Amino acid sequence: MSSETGFFRRYKFIVDRFPAEWKNYDILTTFYRLSFFYFRGIIQRLFFKRSSGWVLVGKGASIRYARHLSVGRDFIVEDYAEVNCMTYRGIVAGDRVTIGKHAIIRPTNIYGSAIGEGLKIGNNSSIGPYSYIGCSGFIEIGDNVMMSPRVSIYAENHLFDHPELSIKEQGVKREFVKIEDDCWIAANTIILAGVTIGRGSVIAAGSVVTKDVPPYSVVGGVPAKVIKSRK
Repeated sequence: MSSETGFFRRYKFIVDRFPAEWKNYDILTTFYRLSFFYFRGIIQRLFFKRSSGWVLVGKGASIRYARHLSVGRDFIVEDYAEVNCMTYRGIVAGDRVTIGKHAIIRPTNIYGSAIGEGLKIGNNSSIGPYSYIGCSGFIEIGDNVMMSPRVSIYAENHLFDHPELSIKEQGVKREFVKIEDDCWIAANTIILAGVTIGRGSVIAAGSVVTKDVPPYSVVGGVPAKVIKSRK
């Protein structure tokens, strides 16, 4: 009887976190779908460097070189996302991190090219559906960062100073990209190498961020410019 009481207490705790307009049938349907995520996660987490909580993995999701991946509680990889973990500094995710559908995290080419630096994602942060995180240079994303669909972040640039050589032969320059805590990166934003986005900033949809953003700024445009301060 005590175990049943404990189960129903946990169930009630989870149900109470749903908005009041959700019906029990809809909540149970959600649990049914997530059960498949849960069982995939049980298998995948066996290969992680570190995990300390639930891992949910969607249909068709790919986690490659998982021994370089460290995650906290409630790590979610949605349907058909790709997480390539082959890096010098690893892929490190905090608690309650979500990788959206069809998103790609790619520090290293899958065909055996030079190894990338890696990625760190803070607590309660998400990478939006169809986003591309090119962490060949190191990318750091802080806590409580919201990333909308189709955001692209690039931490390297191709060199092209010598016209007598092909651009491909000249290699790349890797740089650091940092998004500080409590930022909202709206849809279709592009963030280029070497940029730091200050704490509490909002990046408008469709922006191309080419230089540092001061904390608590609202920026937009191509290239992105400060529209106003939130302070």
